[in-house]
Amino acid sequence: MSTVNIPRLDLNTYINGSADERKQFSNDIGKAFNETGFVTITNHGLSKELIDRLYNQVKTLFALPDAVKQQYEIPGLAGQRGYTGKGKETAKGFKTPDLKEFWQIGQTVTDDEVLKAQYPDNVTVNELPEFNPTTIEVYKKLEAAGKHLLRAIAVYLELPENYFDDKVHNGNSILRTLHYFPITDPDSVPDDAVRAGAHEDINLITLLIGASADGLELLTRDNTWFPVKAYGEDLVVNVGDMLQRLTNNKLKSTTHRVVNPPRELMKFSRFSVPFFLHPKSNMDLTSLDSCIDEQHPKLYTDITAGEYLDERLREIGLKM
Repeated sequence: MSTVNIPRLDLNTYINGSADERKQFSNDIGKAFNETGFVTITNHGLSKELIDRLYNQVKTLFALPDAVKQQYEIPGLAGQRGYTGKGKETAKGFKTPDLKEFWQIGQTVTDDEVLKAQYPDNVTVNELPEFNPTTIEVYKKLEAAGKHLLRAIAVYLELPENYFDDKVHNGNSILRTLHYFPITDPDSVPDDAVRAGAHEDINLITLLIGASADGLELLTRDNTWFPVKAYGEDLVVNVGDMLQRLTNNKLKSTTHRVVNPPRELMKFSRFSVPFFLHPKSNMDLTSLDSCIDEQHPKLYTDITAGEYLDERLREIGLKM
């Protein structure tokens, strides 16, 4: 079996470290993203108190009656804001929907009126006055951590350190709060129904705040499934398809899934909160010239981030 390189890296060493420490961090994250597409990150700016408060709000949200949650399902938004109910999202290439429901929070633009008009407003949860302030605080902190990680990646790619800064400022990023709901009668669900079917993320990078239970697995290069575990409040960070396209597969968007627990544990919920870091829709995802040569011919057609997102939302059933 090939070595699975998922290093545990300290983001503070990139933000405040010496030149050598910053270079080492950049090399380490680049190497891992080249080999497996995953790292775990410490000192990312989210306190344990904030994470605990977030998960308390998430659990309370999904404990609301279905009839209440369904009032927040907004037609025409392709699930990009508010609630998306059970059986709505299907992994690309699958026919059976994932066993989950989720709520999505998007960008809040304060310095660009034209761009602000392009984004739908976030949906307010009337029953939970602390939900929106808490999730927006988490959104901002993960966005800030993601910008630092992209700077390290830019250095690894021998680009200017701030290459991604203007592309992700006011980007179309999404914070998704996820509930993998209990299965009280396992015999009632299709044999191929899983919590999250094998897939790759759409965006540049994904930052995942732990989870309330195991189940996340990545597909290694020798085609075996490997469980991904984080320590305590660490973030799990992986490459998305947009970054893979931009780097012509130099950085790896790794297939991953969330498997069902043992039968006796299916009656319990699983919660997780990923942050999908997207650029603005006009970012050009044309593969970098520096990632193309005779050994690595160009693999992808030219496309913008907005065009690619639209294409993928249709493939997973969120957009018609």
